[in-house]
Amino acid sequence: MAQIDAVVVGAGVVGLAIARRLAQAGLEIVIADGESDFGTWTSARNSEVIHAGIYYPPGSLKATLCVRGKALLYDYCAARDIPHRQCGKLIFTASKDQAPALNAIQTAAEGAGVTDLRRLSASDARSLEPMLDCQEALLSPSTGIIDSHAYMRALLADAEDAGAQFARHTRITRLSRCEEGWGIHIESGSGPVVTAPIVVNAAGLTAHLLARETEGLAAGDVPDVRYARGVYFTCSGRAPFQHLIYPVPVPGGLGTHLTLDMAGMARFGPDVEWIGDIDYTVDPARHAGFLAAARLIWPDIDPDRLAPGYAGIRPKLSGPGEAAADFMISGPGDHGLPGLVNLFGIESPGLTASLAIAELVANKLDLAARRSG
Repeated sequence: MAQIDAVVVGAGVVGLAIARRLAQAGLEIVIADGESDFGTWTSARNSEVIHAGIYYPPGSLKATLCVRGKALLYDYCAARDIPHRQCGKLIFTASKDQAPALNAIQTAAEGAGVTDLRRLSASDARSLEPMLDCQEALLSPSTGIIDSHAYMRALLADAEDAGAQFARHTRITRLSRCEEGWGIHIESGSGPVVTAPIVVNAAGLTAHLLARETEGLAAGDVPDVRYARGVYFTCSGRAPFQHLIYPVPVPGGLGTHLTLDMAGMARFGPDVEWIGDIDYTVDPARHAGFLAAARLIWPDIDPDRLAPGYAGIRPKLSGPGEAAADFMISGPGDHGLPGLVNLFGIESPGLTASLAIAELVANKLDLAARRSG
């Protein structure tokens, strides 16, 4: 049976970043994904925002990896000529009673290492965005946007240039222990098709399902995962905004906000809807709710310009009414199984943090020691 150095399960943005890191460390890599192309799930269904690291508890993985990943990502985009723009973001309050929430955001962000935030009065905010009606706002100048597909294409190209192979239509369903490390089982067969001493489970929405089918992994090392669908409505024509515009967060998400793509087109979302299965349906009947949310940002928006767009799904480790959970990135030092890293609950800011996540995974696998050995 063929043996390779490592298998990365999942060709989303995080899996591709990890594969690039491992391949450039000299490992023979296969990136396996059940779909026909890379990044077709969560990585293709988000706001394409480069986050500053504002919303996450100081010391959490989300905070540290976002701040570190943002710097790495901007450098990588510049080096690889990936379309992106550091356009900045305004987080606004619509009423005076939201001021404590804005204070808490600023305090947490500064504790997490975000040092460039500016507090703006209503008049200061209107000088930047004349169409925004608010009480006050926070300006995050290091927030940006990116062409996520171009970014993933560059990551895959780097990995393949370093010798990695991309196995499309390859759905890995089980991992078994063997003398060589791990036996890799795919959907169409019972026995392993290849073995590898290293497996990185970056399967996103289904990472917990593969973990449950991983021989030797204790049930306590596999978290419950809940799905939160977020719908986006798009706006035809150019919007009169230069910055991303966010309300103060709501339970389960950041609130329905306005983001821009690289062409300057606006979209509103995502909202939060808890669902039981992977389902990307967008109900046109939700137009009224999105219009009401959009008018908090842009009071004069023409309702006819707002149309159903697309939906994404967040794999969340906390449920409705619970405190937001951190990323869970579990390596041999955590669960005791050599060569295995599982990534759970990689929602926002996963894209921003992707290069930093790849660094962390390499450290958990102790690649330096493996190369010297």
